[in-house]
Amino acid sequence: MGGLCWGLTVLPYDSHVMGGRACIRGMRITAALLVNLVANGMTITEIIDAYPYLEPEDIHQALPYPVELNAVFRGLYT
Repeated sequence: MGGLCWGLTVLPYDSHVMGGRACIRGMRITAALLVNLVANGMTITEIIDAYPYLEPEDIHQALPYPVELNAVFRGLYT
């Protein structure tokens, strides 16, 4: 298992869970899903209503994910 780290946030990923995508707290909710929901206009309250097992902090931790993923692909992180 590995993880992407942004500041103090670590989004774990495991090649055997969700195809190796970064997941929130080991659940089968990907960071990419949460970013997509926010990008398409859902509020944190609406996301929590749709996924009641999430916490607002889970969504906040997912938001930097695309920036970090881009940095990994550009070779800025190893």
